[in-house]
Amino acid sequence: MSDALRGTGALFTPQLFVGGAWRDAAGGRTFAVTDPADGSELAQVADATVEDARAALDAAVAAQEEWGRTAPRERSEVLRRAFEAIVARTDELALLMSLEMGKPVAEAKGEVAYGAEFFRWFAEEAVRIAGRWMPAPAGGSRLVTIKKPVGPVLLVTPWNFPLAMGTRKIGPAVAAGCTMVLKPAEQTPLTSLALARIMQEAGLPDGVLNVVTTSEAPAVSEALQADARLRKVSFTGSTEVGRILVRQSADRLQRVSMELGGNAPFLVFDDADLDAAVEGAMVAKMRNMGEACTSANRFLVHAAVADDFAARLAERMSSLVVGRGQDDGVQVGPLIDDDAVRSVGELVEDAVAGGARVLAGATRIDGPGHFYPPTVLVDVPASARLAAEEIFGPVAPVTTFTDEDEAVRLANDTDYGLASYAYTRDLARALRLAERLDHGMVGINTGLLSNPAAPFGGVKASGFGREGGFEGIEEYLETTYVSLPAG
Repeated sequence: MSDALRGTGALFTPQLFVGGAWRDAAGGRTFAVTDPADGSELAQVADATVEDARAALDAAVAAQEEWGRTAPRERSEVLRRAFEAIVARTDELALLMSLEMGKPVAEAKGEVAYGAEFFRWFAEEAVRIAGRWMPAPAGGSRLVTIKKPVGPVLLVTPWNFPLAMGTRKIGPAVAAGCTMVLKPAEQTPLTSLALARIMQEAGLPDGVLNVVTTSEAPAVSEALQADARLRKVSFTGSTEVGRILVRQSADRLQRVSMELGGNAPFLVFDDADLDAAVEGAMVAKMRNMGEACTSANRFLVHAAVADDFAARLAERMSSLVVGRGQDDGVQVGPLIDDDAVRSVGELVEDAVAGGARVLAGATRIDGPGHFYPPTVLVDVPASARLAAEEIFGPVAPVTTFTDEDEAVRLANDTDYGLASYAYTRDLARALRLAERLDHGMVGINTGLLSNPAAPFGGVKASGFGREGGFEGIEEYLETTYVSLPAG
């Protein structure tokens, strides 16, 4: 194990977590987890086979009945203790995330705080699961509904927010009384293993949470979804993979929640406070180096203020310090891998070849590590690939509009519908935009949407289902209707 991990306080065990026990993968298989800042190896982690994954599902199935009958207050207290443990170990968890996926430690601490809140929120929701009672409209009987846990669920999390995406799924599953098999991303399994350790120490019974790290994600997911005992899949990741998982769910008619890709528009109207708009743009674009599904992907700016906005944005983007996430003063860390750098670079080159002008960045930073500079483009043609594709990097393309109708048309002209942002001082316009923008989330005069108390999710190719908020726990509950005689 790398010396760089010494500061993480031995938070994780590099093995599979199955039925409450830490164990090696079949045949002792492992895969390497690397630091994207320099490509060095951080740790060797157990590489689960399909049979290992089935063993994890066996453990979840065996624990489901008893866990589903556990008192809501007991489930709540487990989550509360885990919340407190995460907060207490903020520094170690932040360093661990920074090492395995690159984000600056200061930003990683923000993710720890955000991710922990899902456990606190769902600790409170666990004791508020309620059905209803009513007399039948025609009389003669009573209608009662009760809520039950869906059952064993497969949780598939991405690499970009390894702690928050775990807590956002584990929290409602625990609160609802569901057992789980968690399959974290191959690039960032260490934080998920740390979460499993924390949940175990918080008193979660054996078999309720099982963690399977693997380099063979497609085979593992397919095998688990083929098992009739698995009742639900919750996935956060690309639309391409999401479609595969939805197709695989069809044979067993499993419930699915899909939080998929995005192509978020960021609208700036001519009456906007430009200082505030630039601040919001920096948040919406540069959170996690732009590697976020909610990241502003297209900056649509009124022609009257576009030049001023773009110049201010380019100045701010150019001033950001790029480097290793653990170094003091660094604001932009590396991208996750070389494929990510290549993909971002190709999108920028395509836009420039089509006539876009570079105001900042656009030149790959020499290695070691997977770095790309904060970049601002203007005069971006509508035919550019980055107008339609998710950038997932620190690139801000600016285009113009002339009126509200055109702005809405351009914003909605995408297969995706996760997040959108708009800056305007006009309250009536803000309300119209909230209604007209075809996205699951709309930020008005803010660049930060995510909140554990709010329902997170999208429409169209951005998926379906919601995480967080009052709505989040419903994804893990089934409704049973009971008819009772009136007399």
